[in-house]
Amino acid sequence: MNGFYGRVLKIDLTGRRYDIIPIDDRTLIKYLGGKGLASYLLYTLNPKGVDPLSPANCMIFTTGPVTGSIIWGSSRYGVFTKSPQTGLYSESYSGGRVPEAINSTGFDAIVITGKSKKPSILEIHPEGADFHDAGDIWGMDTYQTEDTVKKLFGSTDRGAKKTGCVVIGPAAEKLVRFAVIENDYWRSAGRTGVGTVMGSKNLKAILFKGDKKRLLFDQSETKRFSKKIAAASKNNPAVINFRAWGTPNMVKVTNNAGAFPTRYWSEGSFDKWKNIDAEALHKQCRVEPHACPKCFIACGRMTTVLNGRHSGLKLEGPEYETIYAFGGLCLIDSIEEIAYLNDICDRLGMDTITAGNLCGFTIEAAKKKRIDFHIDYGDVDAIAVLLKMIAKREGIGDILAEGIQNAAKKWNMEDMAVHVKGLEPPGYDPRVLKGSGLGFAVSDRGACHLRATFHNPELTGVIDPGVIEGKADLFVDFEDRLTFMDCLILCRFYRDLCSWKNFERIIYITTGLKEDKEALQKRAAEISELIRCFNIREGLKPEDDNLPARFYKDVLKTGDVITEDELKTMLKEYYSLRGWNNDGVPKDLCKKYQ
Repeated sequence: MNGFYGRVLKIDLTGRRYDIIPIDDRTLIKYLGGKGLASYLLYTLNPKGVDPLSPANCMIFTTGPVTGSIIWGSSRYGVFTKSPQTGLYSESYSGGRVPEAINSTGFDAIVITGKSKKPSILEIHPEGADFHDAGDIWGMDTYQTEDTVKKLFGSTDRGAKKTGCVVIGPAAEKLVRFAVIENDYWRSAGRTGVGTVMGSKNLKAILFKGDKKRLLFDQSETKRFSKKIAAASKNNPAVINFRAWGTPNMVKVTNNAGAFPTRYWSEGSFDKWKNIDAEALHKQCRVEPHACPKCFIACGRMTTVLNGRHSGLKLEGPEYETIYAFGGLCLIDSIEEIAYLNDICDRLGMDTITAGNLCGFTIEAAKKKRIDFHIDYGDVDAIAVLLKMIAKREGIGDILAEGIQNAAKKWNMEDMAVHVKGLEPPGYDPRVLKGSGLGFAVSDRGACHLRATFHNPELTGVIDPGVIEGKADLFVDFEDRLTFMDCLILCRFYRDLCSWKNFERIIYITTGLKEDKEALQKRAAEISELIRCFNIREGLKPEDDNLPARFYKDVLKTGDVITEDELKTMLKEYYSLRGWNNDGVPKDLCKKYQ
């Protein structure tokens, strides 16, 4: 079938063996690639109730049918597993140059199970896999690891035209529950602990190399379509804004809306936001726009700190979510200091959203005398120390390394802890952006803004953020469209440039499938239902589709709050539109997947 290789690579780390399994067109047509195919494989291959850190838990890498093509925004890969942070479905995505190296190995999915007897490095190529001992690489930070692995194993043998590697840092080695997988230094598959699963398998790095390329249904039309999209988007305000300022521009937008989480979710705006917004970043540092391959948006910020104690520090970022997590929640009012904390997290291999939330939570615990630890809002050095303690599992860092639910229970602060299903929210306060609250509550991986990016229509005036009745209808459309994007694995920032009509065209010119909006929406809805069934199988309860209790009782200074009844109204509409019962359970639960 066009757009696919028709092959899955299954690797057993315990026995150091692999199998190349053919995958039939019927399965590919039903689930496509990326998220759809990975979710099908995870549901069918993972043992029910498996411990996320068990060797039996699958870790699945996928690219999509557009990866390696000229389609804009296509240089992305996904990682799928059972999350050690939430115990539920896990998906995480990353860009950079590595996705095309993964794609060049010639597999639609790579399924990794087992556990190496000692720290190892995996080399994947079109003929299968080779296994190497990690040696002294175990213990290195992510930057050192990437450099060393490329030097030792990155030669373009076997006729490889593309090479790239993904790595973990010290945090994943210590099984910190929110460890990330990193590539190209600063790109992260960052949420839900996919790096932790890699660490549990004693897998320090994976090197991909190959020369394979997907055969598209209509190569010439794919080129024409891509040129058309680029020309039509040249003067698009969103494109211009992202290229000029990147995601840090969201600091101004969310703060002005009163939805910028501040002082560990106690307030919705930060009076010193101008010290940490996009203009501050560009003024205080040397910043150059940076793009993944096959991208004209270039949202990345290649940043070099120019002055002060971190002068010379270079990184890609910080992104909006890192700025919110350390700047808003922890009241750090220096963009250079946020860049410094960002760099620490990247080197150690930890998710910055969770890390910043845990630091803010720890500050509250210290203020309430629940712990004996010297830390306060704005105290950069104490926060830096805490991050390193978490990665090493030292002192209270060992408690925090197990996640927010564990720390809240240990410190008797469950009423203060902000999370959904064990995953901390991104930087959009649902007391203001109520549709985002629905998104956090129903997201399969816990509080997540990327499954529907519903903050976007609420912040741009497409829909009133305070509206409750009927909001789920637009939300489902956004969620379905982005689920389909994750099957192709397209970058989120192309969401507004890709209508359903454009998706119809993309799927046709790459695979030959001729399907209309209704058919594509049905496919996306079925994938959502499959994931829902996976989560229910793994212990999801109706009450888990909820928001932190604080959001119902703690009113912001602006008077904004979200009530339990408002969320229940949106949930009821959402479940009905999905064809699920009032508890969010699909009818004829999972029969079609057995």
